[in-house]
Amino acid sequence: MKILHLDNNHPLLKQQLQAAGFQNDEDYTSSKSDVENKIAVYDGIVIRSRFKIDAQFLDAAKNLKFIARVGAGLESIDLDEAAKKNIQLFSAPEGNRNAVAEHTLGMILSLFNKLNIANSQIKQGQWLREANRGIELDGLTVSLIGYGNMGKAFAKKLRGFNVEVLCYDIKSDVDDSNAEQVDLDEVFEKTDVLSIHTPWTPLTNQMINAHFISKFKKSFWFFNTARGKSVITKDLVAALKSGKVLGAGLDVLEYEKLSFEKLFADSNQMPAAFKELLEFDNVLLSPHVAGWTVQSKEKLAQTIVDKILSIYHS
Repeated sequence: MKILHLDNNHPLLKQQLQAAGFQNDEDYTSSKSDVENKIAVYDGIVIRSRFKIDAQFLDAAKNLKFIARVGAGLESIDLDEAAKKNIQLFSAPEGNRNAVAEHTLGMILSLFNKLNIANSQIKQGQWLREANRGIELDGLTVSLIGYGNMGKAFAKKLRGFNVEVLCYDIKSDVDDSNAEQVDLDEVFEKTDVLSIHTPWTPLTNQMINAHFISKFKKSFWFFNTARGKSVITKDLVAALKSGKVLGAGLDVLEYEKLSFEKLFADSNQMPAAFKELLEFDNVLLSPHVAGWTVQSKEKLAQTIVDKILSIYHS
């Protein structure tokens, strides 16, 4: 079988596939149209998020048997068209779930203890103890929207913090010893900390909006290490201004491009809501790196290799 690698990944991926008898070709720079011109000879492709695998691409891929995405989500692939063509899809949420869980916890503890603010102040010669008095996670209710690989890994990290962990998911019976599955009404009633762990789908697109936020009984802290387009930024900014949202940790942003590698070509394209977001001391941002650790790079690659080899044997 011939595999075309469209993104650079951990070397073990190609090494192990090569050892198993697969032919591995690389193309990390060609345009989508140029790749379409040669894709017909390949049985499989390995991607991250360089460009969208749409119906036009899949029509050109006459012999494609599988698409392997070295990441958690499959939103860059036309899933309906792939299903029509009986193309097997692989993703690797198992590979970076621990990294995402640790990053989310790190964001919470950093914001609660004002670590970034205090660090900046001390480096500027300010020693402000009372202004940097933190709060504790102990005794709070943490609610998770989405309880798949990422949500479950995060709930496991919360063990030992003496918190009540609730989860909401469109699937039934997903809870375990680390979280109690509840309906949204209970989430709205009890939440002190909200963390979302959902893939991007039409259902989750712009899910966190003014109407959704208004349903919470208490002011709450908000964390998003899932997908940026699940949140309407201007509505989050309004909630931060009003105090309905006490603070936010965002590893992903509404304005990200498909490749997740950049936000804007230049600062003139920066939306007003994003400019406002940057001004909040109680907002912590990171550049879509929650699942991007040294260890997860290897785990993601190994997960993909294992899934390919479990079905296809050269």
